[in-house]
Amino acid sequence: MRQRALLLTTLLLMAGLTAGPAGQGAEGAKATAFAAIDRNAGEIAKVGDAIFSFAELGMQETETAALCVRLLKEMGYTVETGVSGIPTAILATYGSGHPVIAVHVEYDALPGGSQTPGVAEHEPIVAGAPGHAEGHNTNAALWMGAAYAVKQAIDQHHLAGTIKLFSAPAEEQGISRPYFVRDGYFKDVDAALHAHVGSDLSTSYGPRQYAVMSVEYEFFGKTAHAATSPWTGVSAVDAVKLMDIGWDALREHLPPTQRSHSVIVNGGVQPNVVPDYAKIWYFFRESTYEGADNLFKKAHNVAAGAALMTGATFKEHILSACWPTRDNRTMAEIVQANIDLVGLPAWTPEEQALARRIQKAAGVKEVGLDTTPTPLREAVQSTSSNDSGDITWTVPHGRITFPSNVPGVPFHHWAAAVAEATSIAHKGEVAGAKVMAGAIVDLLTHPDLVAKAKATFDQEVAGSTYRSLLPPDQKPPVDLNADEMAKYRDLMRPHYLHADIRFK
Repeated sequence: MRQRALLLTTLLLMAGLTAGPAGQGAEGAKATAFAAIDRNAGEIAKVGDAIFSFAELGMQETETAALCVRLLKEMGYTVETGVSGIPTAILATYGSGHPVIAVHVEYDALPGGSQTPGVAEHEPIVAGAPGHAEGHNTNAALWMGAAYAVKQAIDQHHLAGTIKLFSAPAEEQGISRPYFVRDGYFKDVDAALHAHVGSDLSTSYGPRQYAVMSVEYEFFGKTAHAATSPWTGVSAVDAVKLMDIGWDALREHLPPTQRSHSVIVNGGVQPNVVPDYAKIWYFFRESTYEGADNLFKKAHNVAAGAALMTGATFKEHILSACWPTRDNRTMAEIVQANIDLVGLPAWTPEEQALARRIQKAAGVKEVGLDTTPTPLREAVQSTSSNDSGDITWTVPHGRITFPSNVPGVPFHHWAAAVAEATSIAHKGEVAGAKVMAGAIVDLLTHPDLVAKAKATFDQEVAGSTYRSLLPPDQKPPVDLNADEMAKYRDLMRPHYLHADIRFK
């Protein structure tokens, strides 16, 4: 541990981030935070496993939010619910003054992702039900552990500054965080951190993911008997089909960087009734926010053409619109110093064997769990998206990827849920919580770190002016996934874990 602490100091010096007198208590505060995490490793695991059992879809995370609210209040945080009008969105605050450090994580599950943990074959807990096939349950466990640890450090070492903890419902639909930014929740924030499950302990800087716009198109027609008088009807479904065909034809003339995909949400009732209502839902992704916005504008014209051809009318609804994610170089250096301090978990032979079984089941290379530290690197922009992008263009931002899943296993596949309530996930949660807590302590105790992060952030985003892609009067879709969740909740409820969780 002493060698790693010396390494952290060396890294900070190399980055030009030396602390003045205010930074001299960082090592003690960090030791307090790490001890709190080690002491509560079992409680952190219980949080992750409970949320795994709840497996709630985006905007319907009621059990998950209730657990987090209870724990945060017991820790001593002031908790606000219903952030930006989203019932399952939480803002928990502790401390006073600046710097103001925001930490945000998602905790939603995926449709059809139900899977028995620790079993390396497809074995749903409830067939067809939602499940944590990306492992967002572990994000929340890390968040709780870091929240408790940082509060202990603030209290015992009299640290100045404010911690703001945001839960981010419905990340899988790209919903909540653009609303938080649009509604002013990050105006007083000095720096922000995000933790997301992965298979290594790492961070990066630069553009990381694509922008995305999530848009529904509703078409309205006129019913008729499809056999005796179809000429009197106007088919909304025909309009949806023509929009989909039109968009597919347009793809040839779109930049190869774009990604767009759709599902028909409502496609009529029965064949002998000309449908007067239909709905299609699109994601439009591009490497820049301008590119995503341009795709959206083209899609509007395609929808208008489909309506014109069929005689239908249409409405479009922007559910959410997210800037591409990016991370600040200085924040990445702070996170990396703590990654090097904490190190990877020590995996047992049993954990390595389970990882290889999961990899075999997923049809990927059987390499086991990561044992090699990942150095700081510049990000390679992925075509995936995350709704945290707006935050990353508003304040200096750092991202922590932590090793609670298995290398090579694709997210959104049932195999990605197997490890998420096992000792693999638990060890990754603890490692990630320490990195998160350590980075926050560094920011609280080194004012020059915050100042440098702001300066490099200003340089990195120079020439870009952030503006929300959400319409100013757009309301979050709070009923999203309500029907799907209602189908399974009573079947899932007997499997809920309600362990006694008490941080100490």
